[in-house]
Amino acid sequence: MSDRIHTLSGYFYEYQKSVTEPENFWARIADSFYWRKRWDKILKWNFEGPSVKWFVNAKLNITENIFEKNLFTNGDRTAIIWEPSEPGESARHITYAELYREVCRFSNVLLSKGIGKGDRVIIYMPMIPEAAVAMLACARIGAIHSVVFAGFSSTALSDRINDCEAKAILTSDGNFRGNKKIPVKAVVDEALEKSSVETVIVCRRTGQEVTMKPGRDFWWHELINGASEKHVAEEMDSEDPLFILYTSGSTGKPKGVVHTTGGYMVYTKYSFENVFQYAPGDVYWCTADIGWITGHSYIVYGPLLAGATTLMFEGVPTYPDAGRFWAVIEKHKVNQFYTAPTAIRALQAYGTDPIEPYNLDSLKVLGSVGEPINEEAWRWYYTHIGKSRCPIVDTWWQTETGGILVSPIAGITPTKPAFATLPLPGIQLAIVDAEGNELTGNSVEGNLCIKFPWPSMIRTTWGDHERCRQTYFASYKGMYFTGDGVKRDHDGYYRILGRVDDVINVSGHRMGTAEVENAINEHPLVIESAVVGYPHEIKGQGIYAYVICDMSHRTEENLINEIKETVSKIIGPIAKPDKIQIVPGLPKTRSGKIMRRILRKVAEGSLDNMGDTSTLLDPEVVEKIIAGRK
Repeated sequence: MSDRIHTLSGYFYEYQKSVTEPENFWARIADSFYWRKRWDKILKWNFEGPSVKWFVNAKLNITENIFEKNLFTNGDRTAIIWEPSEPGESARHITYAELYREVCRFSNVLLSKGIGKGDRVIIYMPMIPEAAVAMLACARIGAIHSVVFAGFSSTALSDRINDCEAKAILTSDGNFRGNKKIPVKAVVDEALEKSSVETVIVCRRTGQEVTMKPGRDFWWHELINGASEKHVAEEMDSEDPLFILYTSGSTGKPKGVVHTTGGYMVYTKYSFENVFQYAPGDVYWCTADIGWITGHSYIVYGPLLAGATTLMFEGVPTYPDAGRFWAVIEKHKVNQFYTAPTAIRALQAYGTDPIEPYNLDSLKVLGSVGEPINEEAWRWYYTHIGKSRCPIVDTWWQTETGGILVSPIAGITPTKPAFATLPLPGIQLAIVDAEGNELTGNSVEGNLCIKFPWPSMIRTTWGDHERCRQTYFASYKGMYFTGDGVKRDHDGYYRILGRVDDVINVSGHRMGTAEVENAINEHPLVIESAVVGYPHEIKGQGIYAYVICDMSHRTEENLINEIKETVSKIIGPIAKPDKIQIVPGLPKTRSGKIMRRILRKVAEGSLDNMGDTSTLLDPEVVEKIIAGRK
């Protein structure tokens, strides 16, 4: 772990080197990996194309850097701890040697079904170890995996199958969600009425009845039984695609973000070890689903490349009660805990009683991911879960960035609530105004761009390179545009303000929706809020707030007035919401992101075309919000 940063001065030294000599910096980091053939050139790039190539002409297989490189030293170490949904069911501890054998066997299964290098494979599975085996086996044979969250609708699934022209689907009979059994194979069958694939492999999890189509559908356990445990990994070029991950686009049509092999490998391991300050023997737990980029980079690839013990959790934070996360931390003596602000706020609403029975002394680092964390949730997390002794790494990154770009380094970077703090080495941030002029110095606010490539960045959008150029590289010449607004404070710390299209211009005053939401959330009866702009005939834009509240103590009218006063007090009268709608829930994606596109349409009164809502966590919430608006 020679690339670990140990001190604040060490961070500044490394960062300076990464900016002045980026190619030498990344060559040094990459040297610790196993390459079948070293690179001819570290980097070739232009952001106009865009065209970015790291470790040009290098040959490797990412799984050889997880297994072959480390089996002599890591074979008996636990790679994956799997904690099932039902607390009474036994956890599984899978060593690196056992995982290697399973990945080799399943690689041979895939090859026997005619799946090979460059073929696309959809993985639509619950949070079980076989999902990680499926990803690694695809990587080992050179097939391109595309994981789809196993809660997406059949329409969302068939859209993704068709877009990448998948050859196979890896799935399960069903999955557990709390005390419910969710049909998974049935959704695949429905999706395949509108798509075609040659092979479906079904892992048995819930034991529920499923329909198996002869010649197309096969049981995982039957295929793997007798498959050889020996497999020589496929040689890949550094720039060969490793996976496609679909992310919601503003047009409603999902866009397939493509990540390649070499650069993604180098960056995910480097960022994992440094941000979380992972030490051998630690137990690390990221609560994300593997259907999300966080699951790819910080449950599977980053931790396993680092020889870490990574915990996979099948369940939900509130089953069988709101103490489940804390019970799992105590049971497995978790050292690093990485979750989303959505989960933190949901558990905060239950108070501290569910925490009391559990010993959380094993915790060393807390992490936050998915959206900017509001100050109130940050303080609750720090005080009640970390007992005011665990640093919080408030990480900012995106599906498109592949890995964490802005974050404290645990225990090294001094933190501030709601600030992502400083960029990791190799990440050259720029704050630009609407015209694209870079705003230098501190105490500035604008649009967040990146002016130099980093190894794990997006290379293209599958089948539509122009969409990639238009979305990320056309707004500001020679820069990658993140789509987010940002503030750099007097100390040079970065605070992400949310999507730029979530910045509201009220009478010429630019306000980040996150800022207004933080103020609303300060009201003691507010559980969560989302703010959007809507056309206002006097101000240009007005502020429309959707608020989830504890209504047991106030009338709606009194509560709305109190919330307005709270915002007025914290930010000023200019930020006072024009309209507040009390709602039962917010439209969220599976990864916890609020779909503001829907909220803007409701605020504007465009109620007839909401676009595809099937991929939301709870599509019915949209109808309830519309009914409340009417």
